Amino acid sequence: MMTLIPARKKLFRKMTLLAKILGFFGLSNCALPPAPGENAKLAALSEKQEIAVFFIGNSYSFGVPKQFRKIAESRGRKLRVGHSTYGGWTLAKHVEHSPTLEKLRKGKWDVVVIQEQSLIPARDEGLRRMTMDPAVSFLVSEARVAGAVPLLYQTWGRRDGDPDFPGDNFIHMNSRVRKGYRAASENAGGVAIVPAGDAWEREFMAGRGSDLYVDDGSHPSSFGNEITAREFYRVIFGED
Repeated sequence: MMTLIPARKKLFRKMTLLAKILGFFGLSNCALPPAPGENAKLAALSEKQEIAVFFIGNSYSFGVPKQFRKIAESRGRKLRVGHSTYGGWTLAKHVEHSPTLEKLRKGKWDVVVIQEQSLIPARDEGLRRMTMDPAVSFLVSEARVAGAVPLLYQTWGRRDGDPDFPGDNFIHMNSRVRKGYRAASENAGGVAIVPAGDAWEREFMAGRGSDLYVDDGSHPSSFGNEITAREFYRVIFGED
């Protein structure tokens, strides 16, 4: 079984230390140059007979790959989907998990989807800089080395907001999630985002917000998975 080789583990730890330093000086929003040709590479995928998509995340990604494949196949597209998804996991945990990295490196993926634990993007900015941003940057780098296009999966606010934020609600939390993913994208070199949370917000505005969740007000219902999967189809294939 492949393990996180010492050189790359050392790199990740250096990135985490750098994030702490930059956070202290308020500089972590300095973005790297965008990966050359990545938008064109993503656009070219629509011409392939089959594309392979790998999801890295947690329970918010459990139902999406299947629904995404269903939508793609209903429109005559062939999709190979893989995943490394565990309930409650952070991206930092995936970075230290050799099976995730082995699947990423050996799977011959066209797209690698990266999804953080649901609360972290919406929490304190310093926490995000120290935990989410270094892990995103590491996994984005791994995806690019493997020849895949990385995508950040922007999730959503909880139905009643973050329970640790008095007076919070979906709209406020969703805004913070959006901001967190955009900052992580910039810090990883301009990564394309699948804005599922924006699609959920449109459903809220249309009065269908409660239909997006199961009873816990956090995880997606079948309808929530469908709305999310449509966003993946739109971003990857350039079609609604």
